[in-house]
Amino acid sequence: MRELVRTTDAVLVSAIEALLKGAHIDHMVVDQNMSVLEGSIGIFPRRILVGEDDVDAARQLLQDAGFGHELRPQVD
Repeated sequence: MRELVRTTDAVLVSAIEALLKGAHIDHMVVDQNMSVLEGSIGIFPRRILVGEDDVDAARQLLQDAGFGHELRPQVD
């Protein structure tokens, strides 16, 4: 799995999840349960991960949707 986006913005996470689901790109959101430790104030970022085979398609999808500035740098 590769990290696609890291953010504390729950609305952004929902929007990106909807885009990925609509494009049938498997993904997972991790660190959602950190809110138990932080007291639900949203200081720990959530990370959206996609499989190695879907990284390019997912990155292009987010670029096309106007979320390119949210993408993590691509590491090879």
